[in-house]
Amino acid sequence: MAPPPDLQSLHLTTSADGQQLTITLDHGRANEMGTAQLAEWETLTEWLEGGAVRTLITTSQRRSRKGTPIFIAGANVTERGGWSDARVRAHVRRQRDVLARLRTAPVFHVAVVDGVALGWGTEFLIVADYRIAAPGARFALPETGLGILPGAGGTSELASLIGVNQALRLGITGERIGPAEAARIGLVDETADSLEAGLERAEALCALASRRSPTAIAAFKRALLAGIGQPAVVRRELEARAYEHCLVSGEAAIGRSNFKRILAGGEIDWNPLAPFRP
Repeated sequence: MAPPPDLQSLHLTTSADGQQLTITLDHGRANEMGTAQLAEWETLTEWLEGGAVRTLITTSQRRSRKGTPIFIAGANVTERGGWSDARVRAHVRRQRDVLARLRTAPVFHVAVVDGVALGWGTEFLIVADYRIAAPGARFALPETGLGILPGAGGTSELASLIGVNQALRLGITGERIGPAEAARIGLVDETADSLEAGLERAEALCALASRRSPTAIAAFKRALLAGIGQPAVVRRELEARAYEHCLVSGEAAIGRSNFKRILAGGEIDWNPLAPFRP
């Protein structure tokens, strides 16, 4: 399997067993997302799609000069100062496409947030499979106050995560919310007493996921996400095709022949990832 790509903005750490990748954000003034970072996310997503790891944790330990924790402070709007409308349009469309690919990458992706997650930072949560907020987490969508709107999924996808009214509230008012309110409305799934506790919880979840068939996990994730908003007949067909993919790939046979060992908690040598394409 190819080693992780050599990136400048995304600091990558692989677990001892090679199954988990941790991304620690630490770039720019405040982890803002610009052209360079978008290119690195695109490169990383392509690598993840090859099945190199089974789980992914994204976090940040960045602090401002005043000690304020930072997750992702937003998009790098400053770099767009001299851009034409056409260039801005192309850039934002590209970031939307990159995040859509990352959303369906065949990994269990946990985001652990401690610090400001504004605009792009809040929208980034949409691409994670599970979200944990530490005490310093702060979320907001300030875009409409800048004459634009959330363009990295906040307009198209956020309502499916937190509901229409809460998405409208965040997008129209720009109100900042903390971990408890984020958990109440479903923007995050858990809160933790500290960043360290959040990372421990994320690693425990990833350890569970890494014991399972990478092909089955990927097929389950793709079928579930592809079925959101679709009629029941479409969702059932996606489920059937994903299940049958597990049969054809040989994973179901491995599971059946090792059933007692799996129940006893034993390690199983699953096949390499066989991507499922709905």
